Amino acid sequence: MTFIGPPPAAPVAPGPYEGTVTLLTDVHDGRYGSWAIGAIDSFPVLVESDVVAGRGDVLEVSGTLRDKPGEAAGRAYGGILDVHSVIASRKSGFLPHVVGGRIRETVVTRLQPLEEGRALLAGFLIGDTSGIDDADIDAMRRSGLAHFVAVSGSNVALFLGLLAVAAGPLALGPRRRAIAGLIGLPLYAAATRFEPSVMRASVMAGLALAGRLLGVVLEAWQLLALAVATLAIVDPGLVSNVGFQLSVAATTGVLVGARWPVRGKIARALTITVGAQLAVAPLLLFHFGTVPLLSPVVNLVAAPLVTSATVVGAVGVAGLEVLVTPAVWLSALVLGLARGAAGWPQMSAGPLVLILVGIVILSRFPRSRVVAAGAGALVLTFLLVAPTASLPPGSIAVLDVGQGDAILLHGGDGRYALVDGGPDPAVLVDRLRHYGVSTLELTVLTHVHADHVTGVSGIVDLVTLGTVWANTEPHTSPAYRALVEALSARGISVSQPDQGDVVHFGELIIRVEGPVRRYASPNDQSIVLSVGGPARSMLLAGDIETFAQADLVHLRADVLKVPHQGAGTSDADWLRAVGSEVAVISVGPNQFGHPVDWVIDTLRDSGATVMRTDWAGDVIVDLRSEASP
Repeated sequence: MTFIGPPPAAPVAPGPYEGTVTLLTDVHDGRYGSWAIGAIDSFPVLVESDVVAGRGDVLEVSGTLRDKPGEAAGRAYGGILDVHSVIASRKSGFLPHVVGGRIRETVVTRLQPLEEGRALLAGFLIGDTSGIDDADIDAMRRSGLAHFVAVSGSNVALFLGLLAVAAGPLALGPRRRAIAGLIGLPLYAAATRFEPSVMRASVMAGLALAGRLLGVVLEAWQLLALAVATLAIVDPGLVSNVGFQLSVAATTGVLVGARWPVRGKIARALTITVGAQLAVAPLLLFHFGTVPLLSPVVNLVAAPLVTSATVVGAVGVAGLEVLVTPAVWLSALVLGLARGAAGWPQMSAGPLVLILVGIVILSRFPRSRVVAAGAGALVLTFLLVAPTASLPPGSIAVLDVGQGDAILLHGGDGRYALVDGGPDPAVLVDRLRHYGVSTLELTVLTHVHADHVTGVSGIVDLVTLGTVWANTEPHTSPAYRALVEALSARGISVSQPDQGDVVHFGELIIRVEGPVRRYASPNDQSIVLSVGGPARSMLLAGDIETFAQADLVHLRADVLKVPHQGAGTSDADWLRAVGSEVAVISVGPNQFGHPVDWVIDTLRDSGATVMRTDWAGDVIVDLRSEASP
């Protein structure tokens, strides 16, 4: 259930709430906790709860309803329901939900543990990406392979084929196969949790099967148009869903590519892949900013692997378990391909326009093939050799990673250090690739909170890590423990620096200023670093609050990384006493109100220029120059 325009009026007033809520989505593990989209009567709410439940389930809850509209996973909601306790719950009685849920549970159970190739195979079969690392999700996107875990047309066709085999005599003849398919499609859609791409493919297949029963033959273009129109009428909110947009565009590109006059199976497969990629390219640029340049080639290699893994895996989880192992192995090959191709060139809007213009010219004026081919070669060469952005030696980049901290230091001669990794592995991977960083001599985890350590999990397999510093006691967190386990599995140990430790890092001198003692708050336990350069100094203050700041009143710096995303947990006198000319706040969209106005006003009143990563993007501070960033 999605809405265009204002959501319907709330059936109850904001405040304490006891009653039922029907889940419209599964429960997802989010950055700030578990959530799902639900409905109180017809009023959509964001349900904040870690209850084990799925789409269609009805929960009787006690909680608090807040009047705070927003959007999550492409769905609008009119309020937030904080669930304090679940009094009772009952599974959906809708037959497709029940059967589809059992299919999904069977697949997930037989592929346990959901990690690496097993997790990706679950994505191929039912679109379950819960076990895939965020960094691998990003690698699939950057390599152009993400559509393989967005279950769509090929998966639906495979399901119908397997269903016909499983039905045996009941599916003999085209009419019986059509009936079996129409019965099975809602079950498969439910098993994949009614993902937009599945809905598009299922409705197209259902229309084709219904046409067969009625003796009406519908062409692919007619099926696509009817499916889009039907879904837009039934659920108008799908029109704004990114997954639905990409699915429709890709299908359109496939149909166009299939008509290109080429010979040979490989050439045909390549034109279809190119057609799909060109069709989705504008959407990828709009939503994600880049398009994988060599995606058609990567897809040409990956497609037979994915098809084989899906077919073998489906038979394996259906009962012939010996086939699960080769299916997982094939999926692992695809994952390795995605990781390797993720670092290949990405295309921005300018080159894409040139390529599209070249295709138009080539199609309208065949005699210009040599010119078009030459121009295409020039564009390709430029993209392949185009350098990444450079961070000057003796500089520090406060990276735009959202609501959290990730700070990159360049000491010179390609020597890099990283202080914290932000909340999102995929974002950190992207920023390090942007600056061409493949080795980190020093990685510092200032404290255990997820918005500082989670991102580092995405680079453990992608970047060569040297020394890793962290506060190994007294605080911990699930995100910190998971990261330490990942590092340990790769033979990387974590050590705790002492106050006063100094590292000469090229043109920079890094000194450990804190913590000076144990604190009750993990924020106060942050590792505090002062970084000296040829002309200026910078204080990296982690998330320290008033108690730790009271122990560090002597610190001075030309540039200050403001603690705790500019939250109101700092001491105003301490902020003024640092005496910074520039204050950088690493912050992103958040529900906490960071940064607070009085912190910004205090910094500005003390003479500092305040810069925010959510407004300015990456903030680069050159410690070799006295000029402001």
